[in-house]
Amino acid sequence: MLRHRRFAATAAALTLGAVATAVFGFVAPASAHVTVNPREATQGGYGRLAFRVPNESDTASTTKLEIFLPENAPLGSVSTMPVPGWTVAVEKRQVDPPVQVHGSEITEVVSKITWTAGEGAAITPGTFQEFPVSMGPLPEIDQMVFKALQTYSDGAVVRWIDEPQPGGEEPAAPAPVLTLTAAGADTPTTAPTDAPAAASPDDSDDEDGNGVAVGLGVAGLIAGLGGLVLGGLAFARTRRPSGGAPGDEATTPTS
Repeated sequence: MLRHRRFAATAAALTLGAVATAVFGFVAPASAHVTVNPREATQGGYGRLAFRVPNESDTASTTKLEIFLPENAPLGSVSTMPVPGWTVAVEKRQVDPPVQVHGSEITEVVSKITWTAGEGAAITPGTFQEFPVSMGPLPEIDQMVFKALQTYSDGAVVRWIDEPQPGGEEPAAPAPVLTLTAAGADTPTTAPTDAPAAASPDDSDDEDGNGVAVGLGVAGLIAGLGGLVLGGLAFARTRRPSGGAPGDEATTPTS
């Protein structure tokens, strides 16, 4: 009787462990990286964007973020929103031909934005920070690639500079990419300049919908396997061999 119980319990535990490992291994999140949100905007318009920076280190904090604006897409207007505890520095470059903005010619455009954390403001492990920027008019190209450098308190620098490859897999250190669509296309538009930066549809689906669905699915799976274990134990009790000595149930295993 005891042997049957031990076998049923062990088999059920191994099954539960294997399935749980497979499930949790499947839903383990990929390494987070610096992104621009929302991820789509309209050509020719102005957008309020936010560079989202997660901290990937278990021991160090993010103390600086550098964003390089693409050279092939000069912008006539770029302004930053204050981030509590962080200072911002803007670098510019000359452009020729000038950028046309509402009938005016702009010969100097922003080339780089650097945010540096003050005391107590660094992005600690397990957290993220957003850095809002208003920019425009957005160029008439398919996408803008913003290369980024993320500096940690231990001196490590992560270079998010890999550009997307058509038809290829996501690179190891992808740069933030803003997809641009023609005006009038049936695509999401950027938020107005006085509205909070909205997460992209992909973000909300991944972080909320998929997380809840996976959580409920795993909970249901574990509950079902728990029932399987109890059922196995109950079945084992009905399988006691005839002629077994009384008191076998209480026998302490010697192994």
